[in-house]
Amino acid sequence: MKNVVKYLRRSKDFDMTQEELGKKIGVSKATISAIENGGNPSAKIMLKIAEVFNKDPREIFFLDDVI
Repeated sequence: MKNVVKYLRRSKDFDMTQEELGKKIGVSKATISAIENGGNPSAKIMLKIAEVFNKDPREIFFLDDVI
């Protein structure tokens, strides 16, 4: 699943490490890395990430075939 988690995490508005994001949502750095590399997070994790970035999950996560 494609996503813009890494872009948002590293943006000037948030500027956080994978570990910091993981701590905010209660997962490991490795989980954040897997998500950023195309892993499929659970709906619960997607919602938590969306909440951190104050965005709709559909703005962050999308299917590979969506343009």
